[in-house]
Amino acid sequence: MEQKFIAAWAKARADAAALGVRLRPVADDDALKTAHRALSGNRESDGFAALADKKRLDLSLEALATDKRFTALFSDEEANNALMRLLDAGYYK
Repeated sequence: MEQKFIAAWAKARADAAALGVRLRPVADDDALKTAHRALSGNRESDGFAALADKKRLDLSLEALATDKRFTALFSDEEANNALMRLLDAGYYK
């Protein structure tokens, strides 16, 4: 499941780049650690606001963290933080 998450996040970053939203690169070895750090803090993930402006929050780390395929990788607190950020931005799946 971890490798599928890493691949999905890499694809989301590539899709965001195709839209002109530049996200910091994340090494595969550090992807899950980076995701945990981003979701446990109070700040939105890299590129969140730009993706919101383009109505593409589906490409955000927060959307991946709330995807039922990957929720087991994240704590309840991380998933709740991600969901609240998405809802506050008006994103509903």
